[in-house]
Formats: sequence, C-alpha cells, structure tokens
Amino acid sequence: MEREFMEFDVVIVGAGPAGLSAACRLKQKAAEAGKEISVCVVEKGSEVGAHILSGAVFEPRALNELFPNWKELDAPLNTPVKRDDIYLLKNAEKASRIPDLFVPKTMHNQGNYIISLGNLCRWLAQQAENLGVEIYPGFAAQEALIDENGAVYGILTGDLGVDREGNPKEGYYTPGMELRAKYTLFAEGCRGHIGKQLISKYKLDSEADAQHYGIGLKEIWDIDPAKHEQGLVVHTAGWPLSLVDSENTGGSFLYHLENNQVVVGLIVDLSYSNPHLSPFDEFQRYKHHPVIAQYLEGGKRVAYGARAISKGGLNSLPKMVFKGGALIGCDLGTLNFAKIKGSHTAMKSGMLAADSVADALFAGHEGGDELTSYVDAFKASWLYDELFRSRNFGAAIHKFGVLGGGAFNYVDQNLFGGKIPFTLHDTKPDYACMKLAADSTKISYPKPDGKLSFDKLSSVFLSSTNHEEEQPCHLKLSDPSIPIGKNLPMYDEPAQRYCPAGVYEVVTQEDGEKRFQINAQNCVHCKTCDIKDPAQNITWEAPEGAGGPNYPNM
Repeated sequence: MEREFMEFDVVIVGAGPAGLSAACRLKQKAAEAGKEISVCVVEKGSEVGAHILSGAVFEPRALNELFPNWKELDAPLNTPVKRDDIYLLKNAEKASRIPDLFVPKTMHNQGNYIISLGNLCRWLAQQAENLGVEIYPGFAAQEALIDENGAVYGILTGDLGVDREGNPKEGYYTPGMELRAKYTLFAEGCRGHIGKQLISKYKLDSEADAQHYGIGLKEIWDIDPAKHEQGLVVHTAGWPLSLVDSENTGGSFLYHLENNQVVVGLIVDLSYSNPHLSPFDEFQRYKHHPVIAQYLEGGKRVAYGARAISKGGLNSLPKMVFKGGALIGCDLGTLNFAKIKGSHTAMKSGMLAADSVADALFAGHEGGDELTSYVDAFKASWLYDELFRSRNFGAAIHKFGVLGGGAFNYVDQNLFGGKIPFTLHDTKPDYACMKLAADSTKISYPKPDGKLSFDKLSSVFLSSTNHEEEQPCHLKLSDPSIPIGKNLPMYDEPAQRYCPAGVYEVVTQEDGEKRFQINAQNCVHCKTCDIKDPAQNITWEAPEGAGGPNYPNM
C-alpha cells in the first residue's frame, strides 16, 4: 500500500540515553559547522521515559562531554554516592560485608550519582528539543525500510487501530508512516526487535560470542526517614539465587535516593539452568533478608518494573554498522557488566555514531554506505578501553560461580587493571543453559506477606501497564504447539515463571487438557521471553505505540 512519508537526514529509534545523546550531538555538530541536520527521534512509550528502567548509579563521564554545563542546566543528578556497602549473603539470615580492599575496583562508585534514568532521559529530551530535534513519543517503529541494494533508509511505524485479526477498525485505523532517512540509528535498548532483525539479516554477530542477558527487577519505596541514608549504595551477591545451585547467578542492589526513597532490585543472569526458578519470586524473597529488610520495614512500595539487560560486553558485540545505519547503546550491547552500568556507555556510543553521521553528511554523502568511521572512532575511544578491561567479568562468573568468579575478577581488575593477558569466552546462549525439569531441584517459594513481598498482578498494577486490548498479540509463537507439546513436559513450561508480569499461563480446561494462555496486556516489555524460551519460539514485536508500562521515574 502507498503510505505517507516524511524525510529527515537522520532517524533515531528509541528515546533512551543512547538515542537522545546521538540526537543532541548531531545538532551540536551542525551548529558548530553552521549547517543544518534534520533529526527525528521516535519512541514507542507514551512519553519519553515511560519505558526507561535502570538501577541506577550513573557515571557522568559521557554527560560531562555532551553537556559540560549540565549542572547549570539543572540535570537531575541530585544524589552523589556517599558510600558503598557490598555484602555476600550466605543464607536467608546471615551475611558478610566484603571489605573495600577485596572489592573489584569497578564496583567502587566515588564520583557517581544515584539517579532516575527515566528523569535523566526526560531532561535529555528537553535539551534535544531546544536544539531543534523532533521527538515523537507514542510511535512504535515496526520495521526497517531496506532498499534494493540492501541499505536501510529509515523505518516504518506501526499501524494504529487494528483489531485482533489484523483488520482495520472502522473509524480508528491509521496506517503506519514511513520515516525516511539518509542514516538510521537504532537505540531500542536491550534486545531491540528491529535490531534483532538487522543482526540476523546482515549476520552482524557472525564473529561475536553469544550475547548474554540478565533480567533486572526493580521497585521504588518510600521509607522511614530514620532509616534513610541519602547516597548509600548497597550491593549483594549470593543468596537467594545460590540457594538453588551455583549455576544460577546474579546480584542485587539497594540505593538511597533523595526524598526518603530507596530503589531496590535484583538482577538474575538469564543463563540460569533450573526451569523451576522464578526471578520475580526470588526478588520477593530477597527483600526479607535482614540486610535489606532493615531499610524497607514500615515503608511503602510505590513503583515496580522489570527489564532485560545485555551483559555480554565486548566479546558479544556484533558488527556495529550496515549500509545506511548503525546499532548504538544496548541495541548494540555496550553495557559494562563489571560496573553494572550501561547509561554512560550507551551515551558515548550514541555520541560517537553521531559524529560519524555528521561527518558523512558534511562530506555530501546521501546515505546507503557503511559508517566505518564510527567503528574506527569506537575502537579509539575510552568506551572501547573500558569494555576491553571488563571483557572477562561475566564469563568468569558463568564459568567459576560467584566465589571463584569474584576472586578471578578481583585479580583481573585490581592487579591487572582489566588487562590480564588472556580472554575468557562464553559461547553458550542463555536459552540453551536450561536443564530438564526432571533433573532440576523444585523450588518452593513463600507466599507474599503484602508488606515486603507481593504478587505479580499487584506489581504489574504499579507499573501502570496498559495496552489497547483489541489489537494483534505482539508476542508471536512460531509454533503454537511447542509450549504444551514440548516445553511443558520437558521444562514444566518455564514461561510461567521467567516472565515477571504474569503474561504466560498454563490453564487446565474442563476436559483436563492443558492450554497455553498469553495475557499480552500485562507485558512490561522486558523481552525476557524472547531471550529465555528454550525453544526460541517466542518473538517479541512492538505493540501499538504508547502501549506498555508508564514508569514515572524508574
């Protein structure tokens, strides 16, 4: 069908830290050169920040480069880190604080800030608009536009007003629009659905290790002022994940923001092997540990959300460029897992890509070429050096467990500065790590008490998630028979547990037959199902624009 279109020099998909930093940098470069670059950012969330979720302890290195006067511009960095407390949780009651001397250098946070990444993105969007960037929230990029030469020349936004069968709804239908560009930057975040398509189409990961992921679950709490210590950062490892077995790894965080609030969360490596494990229930159990409960007791939970993170690092980076565009931020996989930080690295990757695009446009390029200068600049940057120094961190934990991996990383980071003379590789994808249910320990989770721990549905309610119900299901099954025919007998259908929002259920019908039910309206867009399904049978696609969570300040 013939569609309406708009033309820009650059289209950026995703208004996160990478996309917005790229947009700002493009306009800054244009102003410095006395030229014009038209820039459009599309964002599937109802507003900028609605789909942003991160811890977050923020390292301001890239922000210092992008906006050296960010303090005068009132950037929302209000809480400097005052102290790091790192614990090894031995069991449900006991813990040992790890002396600073034995903590890998990457885990120290002097000079960093505890922030809401959603609020930082809202601030970045204001700066971008002040520079002349056009930002369109509520518009989901559905697919890349690719010409006959295999070059990307923009994106197609999703149709609005389509019923479950894919038919236009009378009086509501609006066809998607083509946003054409000389260059397109994809900044969709972890496991971006168009980024995934492009990696597959152009075989961008043919020389990379398998990408690895974690799922991060997070809550915001209002707590008793007497228990609040603004600027305190708490990290833990060990229990509750090690309660199951050493092959299930991850870690937790509790950060004291301003206004008597704390953020508390658990990151579960999606390489876990036990199909009975539920990341959501592990998170609820974790909050009862005395190290954490001492801050939360008597408080009130005010927000909940979840999001996958790309944690493979340098070894898992795909090729960054293709004809007409590039991957940036977590669409590329620039998170530094050794620091548990990806915002500053995402920003820097966006800035480097913007420099390359601007130079190409100034040289008269009309798109369709590969931005090789982006790759060269990346390899010459502090971003590459930082990722290189952290390249062994995740693989060491996967290979040697929490204690052995922690010891290796201490030696690598503190004694060798991240330049130990060999590289560990982890080539087994996360979805292939799952054991059969019959060979795995069953896990009994305690019932939530409604004070520190809660159920999934009340949690999803706090995420303000909403989707237009009369639309095609955005969670696609390649083979509808697999959940009941294969995953249920082999793995007790782990989608029931790895999803943190109650999207997937196995329902017993009146005749005793089992049915796989997808409650797509609950989806918080974390992408865990697309990553962890052992049959790789689930594909996450973008629903109608503005659907999903509406996080206020995550």
